[in-house]
Amino acid sequence: MKTITNTALALLACSFSFAGEKQLFNGKDLSGWEGNTDLWSVEDGVITGRTTKEKPTAGNTFLVWKDGEVADFELTFQYKFSKAGNSGVQYRSKLVDATKFVVSGYQADCEFGTKYSGILYEEKGRGILALRGQQVKISAGAKPEKPKIEVLGEVGKSEEIQASIKQEDWNEYRIVAKGGHLQHFINGHKTVDVMDETAEGAKKGILALQLHAGPPMQVQFKNIVLKED
Repeated sequence: MKTITNTALALLACSFSFAGEKQLFNGKDLSGWEGNTDLWSVEDGVITGRTTKEKPTAGNTFLVWKDGEVADFELTFQYKFSKAGNSGVQYRSKLVDATKFVVSGYQADCEFGTKYSGILYEEKGRGILALRGQQVKISAGAKPEKPKIEVLGEVGKSEEIQASIKQEDWNEYRIVAKGGHLQHFINGHKTVDVMDETAEGAKKGILALQLHAGPPMQVQFKNIVLKED
């Protein structure tokens, strides 16, 4: 009977650990993504979004993943800012202007500042749905654009979460979405835990990376891995 060496076992374990996972960025170019190439590029093997005084963006613009929609999933990626900026990753979202790459929907927010990284925001929709550190239930309100947001508890201290976030260095973000249950994590810390029970809560849609309007900024992304149920 043949024996399995430790090396073979290690290789087998690796093959199982990557089952169901998909790398969304090849580390070389923007294949599989679409956006304004005056603002988005690949530099040093990472996706780079940059605005300058010479090349600003009039409104928030996005780099859109073109290879399908997501429903129930886990997405991990790393992000880094250089000195300033606001960004985020859209999920279960919609492309509302294909010429300007404008997107609406859920956003896992991140920024160079100290307040919004980790929150749940709905771009061009209901606005902030959960602040950092909150466990929230969202139910129907008087109007679709004004839901009832009930804070049920705390998943962490905002100050402690912020203390774990590195400025001008790489941070790891994880998004988990199953049905109406949405969770964000940064560097292993849960930042929000949301149950969206409304009809407006999207169950499927596109992924996109945000480049925010405003002063010149730079944000970078790498190691973007999608795992779907």
